[in-house]
Amino acid sequence: MGKKKTRKSYTKQYKLDVIQQSYQRENISELASELGIKPALIYKWRAAYGAGSTESFPGKGVESLTPQQEELRRLKNELAETRMER
Repeated sequence: MGKKKTRKSYTKQYKLDVIQQSYQRENISELASELGIKPALIYKWRAAYGAGSTESFPGKGVESLTPQQEELRRLKNELAETRMER
């Protein structure tokens, strides 16, 4: 039997600290190596932070949605259910 891999999770503050450090350093690969993470993860965090989202890194995969986005999601789910009933 194989060993089950557990996914690492990082706090919002840790991600913000890493982003800050990445802008201060010339070599992101070196920073990633020092922190024990992949450079692609730093780039992903930087992109999420720079996307102008009001709430970057909501945590545990839970999106924080605006009321309009919540209503849109609800309506899409309702439409999908109606189509299935037909």
